[in-house]
Amino acid sequence: MIRMGRIAHRFTLLFSLLLLGLLLKATDKKHSDSIYFYVGTYTDNQSEGIYLYSLNRSTGILTNHGLAAKSQNPSFLTMTKDQRFLLAVNETNDESQQNMGVIESFSIDALSRKLMPISKVLSGGAHPCFISVNQSGYVLAANYTGGNFAMFKLSQSGKLTDFIDLQQHVGRGPNRVRQEKPHVHSAYFEPFTNRIFVADLGTDQIGVSILDEPKSKLLNPIISTIAIKPGSGPRHIAFHSTLKLMYVVNELSNDVSVIALNKDNTFNTIETISTLPQENRTTSNCADIHLSNDNKFLYASNRGFNSIAIFAVDQTTGRLALIGQGMTHGETPRNFSLSPDNDFLVVANQNSQDIVSFRRNSTTGKLEFSDKIKAFKPVCILFPNKE
Repeated sequence: MIRMGRIAHRFTLLFSLLLLGLLLKATDKKHSDSIYFYVGTYTDNQSEGIYLYSLNRSTGILTNHGLAAKSQNPSFLTMTKDQRFLLAVNETNDESQQNMGVIESFSIDALSRKLMPISKVLSGGAHPCFISVNQSGYVLAANYTGGNFAMFKLSQSGKLTDFIDLQQHVGRGPNRVRQEKPHVHSAYFEPFTNRIFVADLGTDQIGVSILDEPKSKLLNPIISTIAIKPGSGPRHIAFHSTLKLMYVVNELSNDVSVIALNKDNTFNTIETISTLPQENRTTSNCADIHLSNDNKFLYASNRGFNSIAIFAVDQTTGRLALIGQGMTHGETPRNFSLSPDNDFLVVANQNSQDIVSFRRNSTTGKLEFSDKIKAFKPVCILFPNKE
């Protein structure tokens, strides 16, 4: 009888261990099926800063994992390529801080994915709205109200220097309300070169600078500006990875300009194409732009019409054809991002305060709704740079 009891006990123990193993395996699979991303917000309502979410790669279901770090108006985020550090702007204009905003750096906990603050420095101008970092640790911040962009250096430990160089823009555009002075909206390192391109909504120009890394200085090339059609309001840029082209989304004119980056360091606009259907009568303004990894499709967001414009990209010329609109199931899609595998596109709808995921068809480029989740004034989606 005692022996039978021992056998039953061993059987129960074995069964329990087997069940625990299956549960752990299911949990591991659940986590491996998810990709985590950060959400930047405006903190003028319930938001406290930067939030952590995840996207299920099988279903497209979104999950809120709570606050990753407290921050004031972290309206744009970026990450170092090694995924050790996250950088954020604080889109502010603090009179006690020389009428400047702030940029800050965080370390990323590899297990919890929470953010731990490292450093915080003045951005060089009012209302910084964009930040980028290259592989050498140089950082660019675009100051919208300040009308300039500043350069910083990120140390190996993730600490930011004060700005080491700054370029102030001058001029205005024809729109007296939105273009009364320079409004620098973004600043990009061109991939695999030492050039920097800066979109200025206020002056209808793309500024061109050269990064002199040995001297940590910004230089002006012979051709230092690219003119965009007056009243366009250039906002964000996407680079073709094989053709020497960049795509500029114009906020005020609701279109995309395709610009050739010529070997002789000159530039010319190949075409400009609307992001809206011809029959549209809704007041709208463009916001964000991204290319698929295979360069076959380009996406741009329309705030007002509330859609993601879908373009097919000619594989020889890089020219665009508008092939559809993915309605964003929310209001004011200020920012969006493609998942690292490009199977999903995730949108931050600022005014309806939600995040929406779409499954992306890699053959047609079209978007299919997957899930929607509430968020506090989301304005930036940041996936890790690699899987």
